Amino acid sequence: MPSNQPTSSPQPALTPQKFSDLRYGMIVHYGLYSLLGRGEWALNRERINLEEYRSLTAQFTAKNFDADVLCRLAVSAGMRYLVFTTMHIDGFRLYNTVHSPFTSMHAACHRDLTAEVIAAARRHGLYIGLYHSLTNLMDQPDGADALENPAAYRTFIARTHQRLEELVRCYTPIDILWYDGWWPFNDRGWQAQTMNALVRSIQPHLIVNGRNGLPGDFSTPEGHLSAPRPWRPWEACMTLNNSWGYHQGDHEWKTPGQVVDMLATVAADHGNLLLNVGPRGDGSIPQPTIEVLETVGQWLERCGECIFHTDRFTYGLRERGDHRGDWHHHGPMTARGNSLYLLLRRWPGREMALGGLQSRVLKATLLGIPDSAKAGPLQVVQTPDRLAIRGLPDNPPDPVCTVLALECDHPPVLNLTGGMRVPRVPHPPYDPCPSDLAHS
Repeated sequence: MPSNQPTSSPQPALTPQKFSDLRYGMIVHYGLYSLLGRGEWALNRERINLEEYRSLTAQFTAKNFDADVLCRLAVSAGMRYLVFTTMHIDGFRLYNTVHSPFTSMHAACHRDLTAEVIAAARRHGLYIGLYHSLTNLMDQPDGADALENPAAYRTFIARTHQRLEELVRCYTPIDILWYDGWWPFNDRGWQAQTMNALVRSIQPHLIVNGRNGLPGDFSTPEGHLSAPRPWRPWEACMTLNNSWGYHQGDHEWKTPGQVVDMLATVAADHGNLLLNVGPRGDGSIPQPTIEVLETVGQWLERCGECIFHTDRFTYGLRERGDHRGDWHHHGPMTARGNSLYLLLRRWPGREMALGGLQSRVLKATLLGIPDSAKAGPLQVVQTPDRLAIRGLPDNPPDPVCTVLALECDHPPVLNLTGGMRVPRVPHPPYDPCPSDLAHS
């Protein structure tokens, strides 16, 4: 079995509770599929011949793949952790292994990219997670064989556990083991309890996600920003355009403001945003990715207090429960301690009004805005049911998202409902019937 020099972690062990405070991370999708430029599922979606696909290893030079560049980008973006795809569903390993020649070590690059990323993450102070697909389309027998034949199943499962054991033995310590690709089995089929016990017998501190059929230490909603109910540690897994692996035809990049919206949404429900980077086949990072992430990172330097270490500030459509937040037509809101933050994605003009705040505002400020860009001191005008902040500039002073910070006399509570006053009898906040509305 290959050995990798252990790299000590500069951070304390990552518990599920500490994970919930990280708030922002990067997931990197890179592999043979990146050479094709048609997304990470090309082998499956296009039914490419396995030998034809295997021949791509001769072109996999990874000449512009630089783990330090990736990690520096994550840090400059304000991210706290990085998850790297050691093997996607195609079965191509980006690490050194004794179990298969279908690996970056036997490709044109002859490099252990996983070891490079782990070492770079440690140098840059990032927590590190290793993504690994349970399903493997290249090795035989595959998942379809395992469904049909008991002997094939035993071989398939044994090899899956063997890969995971090798991974956590060779690359230690890591912080997160990120399962994916759980077709075609549930937790019993994957022998998930045994799987989790195996990896934790080697690295007891590991936290694992819930994609082997068991709940794991945290949930991973993908393509949406909805926290699990009841709440548990979670991260929203999102693309920066519409693809995970590099797709040469996908130019629908999210704006920095849209990334801020996502960060505010997860922050309000004490979750994380895991945002994707898909390098090109040569390992280089598309320029729009760099520009968006660096712009958001600069914004976080100015306004990060409204994103990091926030409290839950959520609302429910049908039941009040323990929710103490609400929504606003100018943009999302977050809270921390006695502070309420309004992320004014749609600029209100010289006055911003807010109803339903059950706290007294002591002070209002614009985060990260120099005095020269302000119209003057902000004026707070508050009645029992309405707050007005006057003296805002005519135009938003922050090019990404201006944040209005309100210092309150106690932790802020917001309660509006769908009426012009809050009824004095039990009532639904908005919807007396089950709702078809998507909300966050």
